[in-house]
Amino acid sequence: MKTTSTRVDKGTEINASYETSQFALAVGMIMAALIGLWGGACLIGGLMDGGLVGLVKGLVGAITGN
Repeated sequence: MKTTSTRVDKGTEINASYETSQFALAVGMIMAALIGLWGGACLIGGLMDGGLVGLVKGLVGAITGN
């Protein structure tokens, strides 16, 4: 008696929209973190340069245009 075995390849299903959105979310989170770190560094630099009063004066001047 001869037995035959058959192999069925089911393949791999990839949900492209899910993978793309995961990648875009990761890139967005990394960019937001980098922007936040840069903003924090600029704030610390401003505080070191002119102190708190100088920083507030500069902010108010930038907003009002004076």
